Amino acid sequence: MQELTLVMAQLDPLTGDIPGNAERAIEAVREAKIEHGADVVVLPELFLAGYPPEDLLLRESMAARIEQARQRMAEKTVRDVLVLVGYPAERDGRRFNMAGALLNGEWRDEYAKRALPNYRVFDEKRYFEVGDRSCVIEHRGIRLGVLICEDLWVDEPIADTVAAGAEVIVSLNASPWHRGKSTERVELFAESARRAQCPLIYVNQIGGQDELVFDGASFALDAGGECRVQALAWQPGLMPIRLTRNDDGGVDIVDGELMPLPATAEESLYCALVTGVRDYVNKSGFHGVVLGLSGGIDSALSLAIAVDALGPDRVQAVMMPYHYTAEISREDAAEQARTLGVHYEVLEIAPMVEAFTATLAASFEGSAADTTEENLQSRIRGTLLMALSNKKGLMVLTTGNKSEMAVGYATLYGDMVGGYNALKDVYKTWVYRLARWRNRQALEEGEAECVPARVIERPPSAELSEDQLDSDSLPDYDVLDEILERYIEGDQSQEAIIAAGFDRDAVEKVVKLVDRTEYKRRQAPPGVRATLRGFGRDRRYPIVNGWQPGD
Repeated sequence: MQELTLVMAQLDPLTGDIPGNAERAIEAVREAKIEHGADVVVLPELFLAGYPPEDLLLRESMAARIEQARQRMAEKTVRDVLVLVGYPAERDGRRFNMAGALLNGEWRDEYAKRALPNYRVFDEKRYFEVGDRSCVIEHRGIRLGVLICEDLWVDEPIADTVAAGAEVIVSLNASPWHRGKSTERVELFAESARRAQCPLIYVNQIGGQDELVFDGASFALDAGGECRVQALAWQPGLMPIRLTRNDDGGVDIVDGELMPLPATAEESLYCALVTGVRDYVNKSGFHGVVLGLSGGIDSALSLAIAVDALGPDRVQAVMMPYHYTAEISREDAAEQARTLGVHYEVLEIAPMVEAFTATLAASFEGSAADTTEENLQSRIRGTLLMALSNKKGLMVLTTGNKSEMAVGYATLYGDMVGGYNALKDVYKTWVYRLARWRNRQALEEGEAECVPARVIERPPSAELSEDQLDSDSLPDYDVLDEILERYIEGDQSQEAIIAAGFDRDAVEKVVKLVDRTEYKRRQAPPGVRATLRGFGRDRRYPIVNGWQPGD
């Protein structure tokens, strides 16, 4: 009977570390052979370069480094295992997104990606040429058709691969996550498997790269589109699949595990944020993070994420109170720091505010107090955090959410100062959902709540002036977030949002704030992309422009 064991290698490469990624591939194949008796090992798209490599692809030495890595793999990879791995390659003066097939020290074939995505976070047409042929590789009597990521989203590459004799479709992927992406993939590709009338194996990258996060969640579908093998989301690993030829001459998936995926949208999003912070900090070489803990919900949730990502020993929280900081904020911040076991200190900023105010008194003479004085408090806090960052090798984790970033409710060179922002693409309403979810998880595990209940229940405030509330200058977050989702993710016009039943004054105010604060967002640190239109690679608007909202 013809059968083989294929192992999905769901791994986390380091972009640009080509020799290191080659060693990771060699070790994964060795482990897959020893632990699972692998006949085939499949690694993600562009694995040797890391994804996305962006303009590293334009470096003159890229092609030579990739060839050195391929040679290293040919020399050191265990024998009798077919390895499918992704890398960029230049052939006859043209650059391709390639998948190579290695067996017994010889590169047997290559496949160039045919469908190059050029939308949202993708810009592969900037770098790659389009492939023009199918690739089918026979191993142990079973014909494997090789595709790469976007090839699965269009009909022609799949149809051509089946026509070329493929009995199993194997796809190498680096598919960034956003809310709902895991379900979207399985539903779409189930139909692809049914049309192709053969099993489909989908191997995805894991981990974080700048603002992108990859959930893994690799899977295998049978010819009827049923999921027969499911790897974990948000965890690297090797997942074996046993394929065998059936009595009708086709190929069946006869063995493999169905691992559980996150049960809720909150769990998946929280895992994404933890993954993004962990990989950004670790891959950047920081010892840990420091963040301002205000007693509010955004910094409280950010602290919980940082601790889950890095452990309490690598997280420092700093309370920087001023006259407008409520006593309840001091108490809640201290309570959370104790609960999570992080290093915590209080730095009073009143002396610095007074010194700055005195220095500026003559320059400000005749001017009434306004947001300038409020922003001064925030900028002093940012300076203190950056000083701690420089001295201790800790990255500053900023804590603003997407609702605030959208309307510019943040201080440039103040609370926007930092290296990374876990909540950058998380609306305020989701901040509350995540805090409640994380608290439920803690209670189920017999632990104290990660986010103090009072922090969740209190009306949100920046605490930069007397009795200040967010609702003084913004619509309630339930309303604000729906307007923002329609305008940012849905690209709906101002008038279309008003026609949907929203108050004209509120919509006009929100749209105006979003449009005029692009300059702030352009200077903000990167953060985890969680939606289809995150601020960063997804949404590229000119800072200076004469566009007027309307229809």
